[in-house]
Amino acid sequence: MSRWKQTFAAVWFANTVTAIGMMAFLPFFPSQLESLGLTDRGEIATWSGVLYGAAPLFAALASPLWGALGDRVGRRLMVLRSMLAITVFVGAMSFARNPWELLALRIAQGMFSGFVAPSVTLVSVLAPASEQSRVSSRLSTSMVVGAILGPLVGELLRAEFGIREVYLAVAAMSAVSAVVILAFAHEDESHRRAGREAGEPRSGLGSLLRDIGELRGQEALRASVGLLFWLQYGMGATNPLLELHVRDLGTSIDGLKPSTGALFFSMSAANLIAMPLWGRYGDRLGAFRALKRCAALCALALVVQALAPTYEWLLAGRVLFGAAMAGSAPLAFGVAAAESSAEQRGGAVGVVFGARALAIAVASMTGGALSNWIGVRGLFFGSGLVLVAYLTLLVRRGRRLP
Repeated sequence: MSRWKQTFAAVWFANTVTAIGMMAFLPFFPSQLESLGLTDRGEIATWSGVLYGAAPLFAALASPLWGALGDRVGRRLMVLRSMLAITVFVGAMSFARNPWELLALRIAQGMFSGFVAPSVTLVSVLAPASEQSRVSSRLSTSMVVGAILGPLVGELLRAEFGIREVYLAVAAMSAVSAVVILAFAHEDESHRRAGREAGEPRSGLGSLLRDIGELRGQEALRASVGLLFWLQYGMGATNPLLELHVRDLGTSIDGLKPSTGALFFSMSAANLIAMPLWGRYGDRLGAFRALKRCAALCALALVVQALAPTYEWLLAGRVLFGAAMAGSAPLAFGVAAAESSAEQRGGAVGVVFGARALAIAVASMTGGALSNWIGVRGLFFGSGLVLVAYLTLLVRRGRRLP
């Protein structure tokens, strides 16, 4: 087995185990808050939203800096840093005595534990240039597997041992992932970036910010970052309100009660199946062009869900949305790989991941409020409309973009 394929296998396994662990506790903040003494439903709901959004918000701020630092000191080290941070901070959540301590640990986790971006960078630098989108899509399947299996694993552990023990189990899983990376993942150190000026600190904040600033000249990368933000926002703002949308439809299939869980499962299944297909399509057509077509399908799927008259139409829209969204992150990472040198790869991937994390944080904090003004259907339709507007802008600038 070649070095890059061995590294890919090690990173995919480690990411899958870690993703399962992360999704094992994220859905269950209400239970943890209740164990800390909170009883008011509104207070629990508010704290749950804040705790969920805190980590991606701070990850969005830190990820580009970590990526630029990895370009200088090592990408494998950044993967190890992120997984060991999960071990420390998620493990410590088991001992949190109040919501404020839990929030502080979530903020620290967000700042130090983003493992997707350095993992993509580590494998991307080793992989052939002709397979960048495919590599990103295959790595991204680990997150989908985590989203499917993680809540089930968390529910089983919580029922058997308790919510605090779930955090300790997640910490142990992340520690195992770090050991796998240390033992089996390789890095091509020749692609590290050195300071350009004599005496320049390799990891100084000014140097890292300058590295990130250099990426602004890549117009396709800038456009992809904006596109990924609105794609992720459309999903993040509407997913929490899907149950309310199902209730509003008030229809059934063959006398069976419509299931919100089935909508999430069908979307995840379509996502998992379509992701490798988008990777191959991106390598053949070009990652940026494929990303624009992916966004157009996502906009269509959001509109279908907004206008769905029955549960059957909503289910069809979710399947289409899952299949279309499967290409968003892998193709954006593919653009980052295509538009940056190997020495800048970590910073470019970090910027892409940061945009995605920022969208998750903003969407979780604003989606519900917006729905109070325009309704759940309006939120679906508005998200699709924003995507169409952004795509129209990109088409008008098409001569300068690939």
